[in-house]
Amino acid sequence: MRLSILLAATAALALSAAGCSQAAPGPKAASAPSAGAAAGDQIRAYILAHPEVIEEAIGKLQEKRQAAADTQLQQTLAANRAKIERDPRDYVAGNPQGKITVVEYFDYRCPYCKAALPGINKLIADNKDVRFVFKEFPILSPISETAARAAIAAKAQGKYMQVHEDLLAEKTLDAASIDRILRDNGVDVAKAHAYGAAQPVSDQLLETNTIARATGVNGTPAFVIGDKVVAGWVPEDIQAGIDAARKKG
Repeated sequence: MRLSILLAATAALALSAAGCSQAAPGPKAASAPSAGAAAGDQIRAYILAHPEVIEEAIGKLQEKRQAAADTQLQQTLAANRAKIERDPRDYVAGNPQGKITVVEYFDYRCPYCKAALPGINKLIADNKDVRFVFKEFPILSPISETAARAAIAAKAQGKYMQVHEDLLAEKTLDAASIDRILRDNGVDVAKAHAYGAAQPVSDQLLETNTIARATGVNGTPAFVIGDKVVAGWVPEDIQAGIDAARKKG
């Protein structure tokens, strides 16, 4: 109500300034205050007497901006849906034919990604209609990118999931431990190095990073479920997103 009064007063001031008038020419009365100045004084006095109206107005502005941001996010997700959910270069766990897709952006050096691994495996096991897509998103360090390239190369040799889990489980991730993990899982290390260093893998990582940033993904782990982005490993929110997608059919 207070905000409505303020807006009405402001509108009245705008109308007085923009309205048509035809005044006879003559000397200006210097001592008479203008209608605009008087209305401005009234608005100022009202705000000083009711400063909480500022907080109310800021709240409305934030709601408007958030609604615009949500709309932009949904449009960006829709425009990039195939690249986010159906990129054949990504590894898919769970049900490859599942009607619900969950996409995880992760970094092998991210401690939260490491901690989330058992929960993600449980999530996949508990939701038989979910396709779970792993997105290599190395943003924390150069060794993160080395690990991502190794995992992509392991996928080419049919060893992705074993290497993925071991890379996340590794406490001291460096070039030596990455090579050890590849060897331990039967990956040809020399071929993996060559494959991972090739331009197509660089293109894949760049495209993933570009789309992630465009959809507001700036950290790891992050999850995309339909029109929803969940920042961080929040199992309840991720399951809620799955349940909502399931209800939508």
